[in-house]
Amino acid sequence: MSVSLDQIKSLRERTGVSMTACKNALEEANGDEDKAIEVLRKKGETKAAERADRATANGVVAVVQKDDKAAMLALACETDFVAKNADFIKKAEALAERLLTEGEDADLSNEINDLNIQLGEKIEIKDRKVISGKKLGKYIHLNNRIGVVIATTGGDDDLVKDLAMHIAAANPRTLSPDQIDADLITKEKEIWRELLKTEGKPEAIWEKIMEGKEKKFREEFALLTQPFVKNPEQLVKDLLGGESVLGFHRFEV
Repeated sequence: MSVSLDQIKSLRERTGVSMTACKNALEEANGDEDKAIEVLRKKGETKAAERADRATANGVVAVVQKDDKAAMLALACETDFVAKNADFIKKAEALAERLLTEGEDADLSNEINDLNIQLGEKIEIKDRKVISGKKLGKYIHLNNRIGVVIATTGGDDDLVKDLAMHIAAANPRTLSPDQIDADLITKEKEIWRELLKTEGKPEAIWEKIMEGKEKKFREEFALLTQPFVKNPEQLVKDLLGGESVLGFHRFEV
């Protein structure tokens, strides 16, 4: 079975094993990444392959910006000790610089492999994004575990910084209420029905109650209709002053 370059890169980032070893293991495992890890273990590539199953619950988010383009990268590791290491934070920033220069699909597998060896624990890229816009705002939370980039049609530096800070704190899922995923609403409605049943509400008014719940749910998780964290009396959409949000991304490790 032939395997793609993306599959090989993914396995290498997880294990730190050579590209050739990853390719051979994937072919033997018919493209199944987890089975390929087992193949690597059986062939003696145990140190790096075993590391692939470790949890990467710590890490940092790095954001770099130049003119109208920014790159954000979430670099995960196993321990808080490594996450707080100044060299690790600098490496995350350097990798984000690579994305800014080479594009979102830049091959960073060699750098990740080197970090695995240097630090003796599993290191992986959780997420990456390059975003462009007329006006960009960015924010990194003090612990480096949350990062935000937002693009707007305009506005001043304070506006985009405030918007990015709000997104870090409020964690909106979409830009506007109508963009909330329909499957998520369906799941929430199932929960609401059970709650209404438990509360003994008359079934005849369930739909009316759920309409209100759905409207509130959509507005609570959409950026434009969230109360601004620095002034809850004001909605985010009222801050824009005629400008529009082109997009935003929030990473957390």
